[in-house]
Amino acid sequence: MSGEHKSFVSNFKEELKVVSPGRINFIGEHTDYNNGFVLPTAIDKKIVFSFEANGSESQCNVYSVSYDKHLVFDLENISPSTVEWENYILGVINELLQITNGVKGFNCIVKSELPIGAGVSSSAALECGLAFGLNELFNLDLPKIALVELSQRAEHTYVGTKCGIMDQFASVMSEDQKVILLDCKNQEHRLIDANFEPYKILLLNTNVSHNLASSEYNTRREECEEVISVIAKENEHVKSLRDVTKSLLDEYKDKLSSKLYGRALYVIQENDRVLRASECLEKGDLEMFGNLMYKSHRGLQHEYEVSCKELDFLVDFSEGNDQIIGSRMMGGGFGGCTINLIHKDHIDAYLPVVKKAYKEQFNIDLTSFITVPSQGTSIQK
Repeated sequence: MSGEHKSFVSNFKEELKVVSPGRINFIGEHTDYNNGFVLPTAIDKKIVFSFEANGSESQCNVYSVSYDKHLVFDLENISPSTVEWENYILGVINELLQITNGVKGFNCIVKSELPIGAGVSSSAALECGLAFGLNELFNLDLPKIALVELSQRAEHTYVGTKCGIMDQFASVMSEDQKVILLDCKNQEHRLIDANFEPYKILLLNTNVSHNLASSEYNTRREECEEVISVIAKENEHVKSLRDVTKSLLDEYKDKLSSKLYGRALYVIQENDRVLRASECLEKGDLEMFGNLMYKSHRGLQHEYEVSCKELDFLVDFSEGNDQIIGSRMMGGGFGGCTINLIHKDHIDAYLPVVKKAYKEQFNIDLTSFITVPSQGTSIQK
């Protein structure tokens, strides 16, 4: 830490502390921007924000402990940066300034315990934590859903990722020991008890992040829109893949490339899997829940083509183990984590074995953490 940073931290007088969690998604990947269904929850790993109003009209200072970097900006002159992490901050500020004039000069210290690129949505946690904190600090009285939506817009406009609403929604709206069945078409949602006993939620981080991730994410979105443009010409009710049934898609199979057909087929089937998985969780049928997770991964691997050899290796490795009832890639793809439902008595025996196998296969260290469904973005007393 430089002298300038030390001085900033030592003179900081915290008025407000906010914690903003990462999220996991059990099933429903790449469905949110297709107006589909998802089944996420916040986790117990988070970003911690400390805030103070600094008395100025427009001067702002944000210090990232993780990056050991300082961002200084003026509210009267906001524009995108060439530094990626800064755009998550600046994008949120830009969106807030469009809907309120209540934001004034502030100082903020950001400390993250979320792994970047692991698919646990550190980006949404950063956006939502900042928006939530400034809403509290300056008494802006914005409802939670407004914070969710402006954080999503910030990622669209300043970061350039055309994400759906799931990550921000889960980061803000989650409740302890619950999962959210979220309809991304209209934001209707239902909380379901996260009763996975005797299984635990194990994340295995490939520690790879193939540079395809952001470009291919937007490409998949464009491919889905291309399918819609073909089908909607003769079906006015079709606005997204949510409105397309398997039988309707099959009518257009000859007018679509096999690639585009596969993309749409995956989304339609994944929406069905989410609804079935939510029913399984409510009934306590964890075996079928886990089976649907495996099927989700195979769809992401073969039809949607957003997996990679490291993720596939981990899912294949788990599928041969009767103590792991479900596993799939999680997040945008091309790296990041697999999410696994593993018997709690088997974790200590499994981890050394899978880490050794992964190291031998890829010469990369596999990292792991157990996580639990947790409260969304909130004030830390």
